[in-house]
Amino acid sequence: MLILNQPLDKEFLHILWNKALLRACADGAANRLYHLPPRLYQWDFDSITAEVKAFYADKRCKLIETADQDLTDFTKCLAIMVEEIQSRQLQVDAIVTLGGLAGRFDQIMACVETLHHALSMTPLPLLIIQGTSLAYLLRPVSTHTHTLLSLSMHRENRQPQTGGEHRPGGDWCSLIPVGGPCQTTTTGLKWNLNDKVLQFGKLVSTSNTYKPVAPGNPRKPVTVTTDQPLLW
Repeated sequence: MLILNQPLDKEFLHILWNKALLRACADGAANRLYHLPPRLYQWDFDSITAEVKAFYADKRCKLIETADQDLTDFTKCLAIMVEEIQSRQLQVDAIVTLGGLAGRFDQIMACVETLHHALSMTPLPLLIIQGTSLAYLLRPVSTHTHTLLSLSMHRENRQPQTGGEHRPGGDWCSLIPVGGPCQTTTTGLKWNLNDKVLQFGKLVSTSNTYKPVAPGNPRKPVTVTTDQPLLW
């Protein structure tokens, strides 16, 4: 679990916090987490207050300074987390990031750029969740098909589920070719793509939705085949 310096959804935070094997804050995110010290904390001294830094040091959190200004705090913190996962041989299914999809547009794009970095940093899926949005960069493949299930949450019992009523994104979804043209085929969407090229200025599958199903029936998985990294 990786936390960025943006407003946190407390329900997602508590659910993921309790399930995470490793927790990390990127720089100023620590200012928001006095009550839940992470195991790792990356900073470059531009956002954290002295009081907060002293608090985490007292809690014996692992504080790691990264002075490289060519990479974002998100990317640097991700690199540290990947190294920690490998060195401790943790059995991890995914890296989930809270924050990064709201506020300044340039910072949102910086988070999308980190998703591209992640493709060469780790085989683990890297997801970003904030508000009603979940973002994930699909890896380019020629013969494998990604099976995508909507993340949902029953807020009453704070248990993550699939196919429920409360989930990031609700009933909408998008496929966005951020890095360049993508040859794409999908199933399970209302407006499927059949070997179509997604490209800015030509065709982008925003505001799509899922294939309708009869009331009470489970939603079918969505499959996507792409030849280039594609933002879901």
